[in-house]
Amino acid sequence: MDNPSGVGVIDKVVGILDALALGPRSLPELSEATALPRPTAHRLAVALEHHRLVGRNAAGQFVLGEQIRQWANPHVSWEAAADLVARELRDATGVSAQIYRRAGEQRLCIAAAEPIRGLRDTVPVGALLTMKAGSAAQVLAAWCPEDEREALLQGAAFTRAMLATVRKRGWAQSVAQREPGVASAAAPVRDASGEVIGAISISGPIDPLAKPTKAQLSALLAAAQQLESAIAG
Repeated sequence: MDNPSGVGVIDKVVGILDALALGPRSLPELSEATALPRPTAHRLAVALEHHRLVGRNAAGQFVLGEQIRQWANPHVSWEAAADLVARELRDATGVSAQIYRRAGEQRLCIAAAEPIRGLRDTVPVGALLTMKAGSAAQVLAAWCPEDEREALLQGAAFTRAMLATVRKRGWAQSVAQREPGVASAAAPVRDASGEVIGAISISGPIDPLAKPTKAQLSALLAAAQQLESAIAG
C-alpha cells in the first residue's frame, strides 16, 4: 500500500483486498504480495471471509468476496437472491433450508431459513461445514473437477458410485451422514454457463426426511431453478 493511513490493521486489510483485486491467490502468494507473515495474512483473510469480503474459489485460493461485488452492483450477485429463495423453500417444505457454495476443502452456508415451529437443523449463515458428508457436499463434489473429486472421496461418507447417481438423477440425499438423526436432500445450482456453483438443500430430522416427499423434492428443484434464473438475469 503506497499511502498508509496510520491505522495498521486497516492498512493490512486494504493491502489484502488490493492483492486479491488482481486475481486469486493462495496463502503463500497472498503473504508475499502483501508482505505480511503467513499467520497474519491467514488470520485477516479468514476474518474477511466471515464477512464475505473475501471468498475462495474451487481450488481453495482466496478471491474477492461476494459482498464486495454486491456493493458494487447488487444486481449481479447470485447470493443477493439466496435469502429469499431459502425462506420460500422453507415455507414450501416445512423444514430447514440452506444454500451452500464450496470454500476450498469446506462448504460455506450463504443463506439459511429455519421453520418457526417443530424440530430443525440449525446451520447459521457463515458456517463452514465438511465436504466429506451431507447431501450438499455430495452435490458440490459430484460436479467438481475429477481430480478434486478423487481427493474429496478420501475418507468421505459417500462413494464414487453415489456421486455418479447424484449426477444422473440431479439431486442428492443424505441420512445421518453429517450428523446423527439428521437427513437432507440437495440439488445443484448452476450459473448461466451451466457450471455448478452452489447447492441448495432441505434438512431436518430423519423422520420423515429419510424419504422426502415428491412435493418436497419438487419444491427443492424449483427453488434451484429460481435461484438459477436470478443468476442469469
